[in-house]
Amino acid sequence: MTEPETAAWRWLWGKSNAGGSPNLLLQHLLDAAAVAELIWDHYLAPAVRSQLDDCCAGRGRELFALLAGLHDVGKATPSFQSKSDALAARLRRRGLDWRPLSGKDRRWHHTLSGAVIVDRVLSTRGWPRRTIFWIVPLISGHHGVIPPAEEYRTVPPEGHGRAAGWRSAQEEIVDAVASELDLDLPAMAPTLEPPRAVQLALSGAVIMADWIASGVHFSGLDDPAQVGLPVARERARRAWDALRISGGWCDVPAPNSEDLIQHRFGKAARPVQDLAVREAWAMFAPGLLLVEAPMGEGKTELALAASEVLAHRFGADGVYIGMPTQATSDALYNRSIEWASKVDRTTPLGLLHGKRRFNTRWWDLEQLARTADIHDQDEYGCSDEYGMGGGDHGTAESAPSAWFLGPKLGLLMRCSVGTIDQLLYAATRTRHVMLRHLGLAGRVVILDEVHAYDVYMMQFLGEALRWLADAGVPVVLLSATLPPPVRSALASAYLQGALRRRRVEIPEAWNRDDGYPVVRTLTVEEGRPSATACGARGWRESMKVNVEILDEGDDPIGDLSVLLRERLADGGCLLVVRNTVARAQDTYVCLEKEFGARMPVVLLHSRITAGERADRTERVLAHFGPPGEEDAAAERPPMIVVATQLAEQSFDVDADLLITDLAPIDLLLQRIGRLHRHERPRRPGRLSPATVIVTGMRRRDGVPGLPRGSKHVYGSYPLLRAAALVEEVAGNSGTWDIPAQVPELVRRGYSSDPVGPAAWRKEMEAACGEFIEQQARRAKAAAPFVLAGEEDLNRTDLAGLHVMRARGPEDDEDTVQALVRDGEDSVEVILVRRTEEGRFTLDGRWLGTADTRVSDPEVTEALLRSSLRLPTRLTKSAIEELRPLVESGGDPWLCRTRVLDLDQDRRAVVGGRRLRYDRQLGLRDETDKASGTDSAGHAHKSSQKRQS
Repeated sequence: MTEPETAAWRWLWGKSNAGGSPNLLLQHLLDAAAVAELIWDHYLAPAVRSQLDDCCAGRGRELFALLAGLHDVGKATPSFQSKSDALAARLRRRGLDWRPLSGKDRRWHHTLSGAVIVDRVLSTRGWPRRTIFWIVPLISGHHGVIPPAEEYRTVPPEGHGRAAGWRSAQEEIVDAVASELDLDLPAMAPTLEPPRAVQLALSGAVIMADWIASGVHFSGLDDPAQVGLPVARERARRAWDALRISGGWCDVPAPNSEDLIQHRFGKAARPVQDLAVREAWAMFAPGLLLVEAPMGEGKTELALAASEVLAHRFGADGVYIGMPTQATSDALYNRSIEWASKVDRTTPLGLLHGKRRFNTRWWDLEQLARTADIHDQDEYGCSDEYGMGGGDHGTAESAPSAWFLGPKLGLLMRCSVGTIDQLLYAATRTRHVMLRHLGLAGRVVILDEVHAYDVYMMQFLGEALRWLADAGVPVVLLSATLPPPVRSALASAYLQGALRRRRVEIPEAWNRDDGYPVVRTLTVEEGRPSATACGARGWRESMKVNVEILDEGDDPIGDLSVLLRERLADGGCLLVVRNTVARAQDTYVCLEKEFGARMPVVLLHSRITAGERADRTERVLAHFGPPGEEDAAAERPPMIVVATQLAEQSFDVDADLLITDLAPIDLLLQRIGRLHRHERPRRPGRLSPATVIVTGMRRRDGVPGLPRGSKHVYGSYPLLRAAALVEEVAGNSGTWDIPAQVPELVRRGYSSDPVGPAAWRKEMEAACGEFIEQQARRAKAAAPFVLAGEEDLNRTDLAGLHVMRARGPEDDEDTVQALVRDGEDSVEVILVRRTEEGRFTLDGRWLGTADTRVSDPEVTEALLRSSLRLPTRLTKSAIEELRPLVESGGDPWLCRTRVLDLDQDRRAVVGGRRLRYDRQLGLRDETDKASGTDSAGHAHKSSQKRQS
């Protein structure tokens, strides 16, 4: 059939191969519009729908459907239509022709041409320029990168369609989308600009609609007579049901129990918990709720209860809980599952981090959710970024949609626990960042251990808070205590986002000293900030903690061993916290030799394989964790745990005695929080007074000497201020009141007021200057990767958001962590043993010829348990020298994770460094052993001479 030229546009194609046949462009646009309607009805939170309704007189649903329906209109150009010779020839026969295209014409991307078409057509339909300015970036950015307007100012004429009929065809297809949606295009112009954060979330929603409409549930429709919105809506409904996508909490009654903590967790609310819930009810607008309370006050339960209240108050439908590490994320996930099911059993709780498959409770859910085949490639042979499934096999309602398990989609789960990295990555100028903002929009965000983030990470956290405030997202912050400068920085960032200006004034009440624990709130109403600070009575009385110093002599580990012979004579549970892996390993060797016959000695650090570390952590938590009713009165068998900073954050252990390397004062107090943490009627007599012994400082004239490793991790200045406070208490009363003195100690540890003896003053001032310069350098280093920064706060659209964007394999967990944590991109490896018979897992399972047995579930599990991260100094060499397994069994993690082959003695060489994996000690660098120095450059001292 030959159609007249005016109808040739109906033969424009959008997908060259959708399930075996082409899908016409108009049908794909209507498919996306129909999916957008379902996203609005069944996924977007009430708060987000309200924000979009506000900008267009209650017609947010229609606006969203229209934008999704126009996302690919730029394919109505010769540059795109020429990509398929057969379909191009068919179009030419119907009258839409073009001259031969130059390289520039061919490269004219449909995202840019779409921006030009939408700009022109909406202008002719009377839309205000100010409105078009914020609408167009949603079209140009639907492939995940929002370019500046300059990129589509110069239009290649042939590639865009200069020949007769093209301009008309482009207008016709825009009008057809509006007509099918029954919209009067001139009357649809929004009257207000939504906040930029809402625009960014809307951009993510357009991408979500496109990806679903590009999936395997939408087969090709190649007959213009069959194209239409009714067909699109039927296809969209089938796909939606098959993918089992759902939003968050729905029809959940108001959390109006007299004691919400008791109702949810079965225990009466402690004073600070009750206060925080009441303060959440009292907040008149979305804002910050900061809780500073010591360990053991129930901050986690407090935050979960407060999130319910804030969600109900402000139209949120879920929660994201960000934790410092993967280990703390796992622990909180397991604790939160029951709470989540009580709030809404139909909304699954997701887990987001690179090692989540080691969490058995999550892994069971993920396996339940994976009911569909994953298509590895799209029609052009590229990686399938949609993560689409091919069928519906009736998974349980408690499992997440398998669609959310695809790359870049995890944050779209409406309730989830994960590492802080997932939130911080939403503050980076990276591809598809708008999907993260869609996932965060209309949720309550909880961030735990906010004192744990350094100045580099704080640049991203500040940027995230600006965007969250702009989006009207309530944020709950938890900390043992915050240095006043950090507390002010967090408030300033949130206010900047809420007020959309750089200069803000923090209400005086925000930093008011009103006791401890304390609950603070910060909100903005009608452009005016308001803050409160209310103290609460602590659950437990303050405890006297003896503070002692063990001087760092020539044989520090031997000195420690001598001291512990006396302190552990009656038994006890000892926690030793070291600042570096090498120091922890050396300490373990000594203590195992001295005490191993009398009590277990356990080593925990990051260079032990994932499986072994998980097993050891479980063992430690079982022994050092909260006592059950049956064993509360019993005296525990003795045990020694030597750990790095893993024991510092959300690690619910109760030590009878604490040995810790010197650390910045807030972190030192965090470690002290593990001391006599739980009520126990019986402790060894010598250890009944709570005592912390501080190591890692060598007394001398002037400031104390510090181990090089400690200075590398923390910097000299915060350590010296902490050393001054430790010396002060050790030389006077000998005790701190914990937690009563915590706020004052932290304030002094981070203020500019002089601390320490007068003899320290000159060196302290020099260290301070160096520290300030270092902090400025690190903050500056983050700037190129921050999403927008303070300079863009007065912008009203998203154009150019991705100028100079951070590049890299942005789905990769390693890249995420390296980008937001100021770390060289450390390499994760799988350890295997290579012998003459072939490759074996560490526990002896053969990998088969050319690794063909990797697909065996037991082999896969063994490999996963054998992973660890190499030191960052080996990153470049590891990338150049190591390769993934030959056969990955289809597992995406195994596909990209490199293998470190160990010989029969468990040794390997990487980058010229001689490495050995020891079953007890973990990975060690033995390169410098012969020279008498360890891998950190410290001289070895014999610690055995005092152990006889």
